[in-house]
Amino acid sequence: MTRFALSLALFLAPSAPALAQTMLPVGSFQIDATEVTIGQFRAFVNATGTKTKAEREGGGQVFEMGWTKKPGWTWDKPFGKAAADDEPAVHVTYDEAQNYCRWAGKRLPTDAEWMMAAYTETRNQPPAPFEKGKTYPYPTGATPAGANCLSDCGKTPALDQRNVLSRGIGHAKVGTTSRGVNGLYDMGANAWEWVDSGPGREKLTRGGSWWYGAAQMHRDHMQSKPADTAVVYIGFRCAK
Repeated sequence: MTRFALSLALFLAPSAPALAQTMLPVGSFQIDATEVTIGQFRAFVNATGTKTKAEREGGGQVFEMGWTKKPGWTWDKPFGKAAADDEPAVHVTYDEAQNYCRWAGKRLPTDAEWMMAAYTETRNQPPAPFEKGKTYPYPTGATPAGANCLSDCGKTPALDQRNVLSRGIGHAKVGTTSRGVNGLYDMGANAWEWVDSGPGREKLTRGGSWWYGAAQMHRDHMQSKPADTAVVYIGFRCAK
């Protein structure tokens, strides 16, 4: 690539805030290109006066020889200190995620929608190596490379939080990993994502997170949590 072409590509590349506002078409619906960010969730909090469960209870949780409350760990301070607006919003319950999506004129995706978006390429002319109509084992395609997972996804742009974590490095800013199936970011790893499916108050989470390796990113893996769970590695994205 020439210097001019490289400069033009960088100029045309969307910024993280712009990416966070982008929805991409998948079949008959649209889905957020990235996980909902801290900056986006802040706009919702400011507009609605929402106080999350993690805030009310003094902090969200992480798994350390059992579930452990972490004082001060909330949606805007995911690891106990102020975070950037383009980091994913975590420590958010299922209901809080759904309320944000509805406030934004959207909704949480169903499990079927999320799975289609994550694993089946629907673009008419996807860039190589993706192929229209093909269903992949990982949201990144044939392999987990390019995602922000624990150990078997290759080098990632994770923000180093090892000083406060007993496992893993932490999440990455949205839009900084590799684009995957359907041009979406972080459908595999980074943060688990709530979907609007599951029995009663037990709701499915999809995609794995930085806490886990590639196995949890695989299309055959299913996991759920109580809807009132607020933890450091569960976030969400919206659909409409």
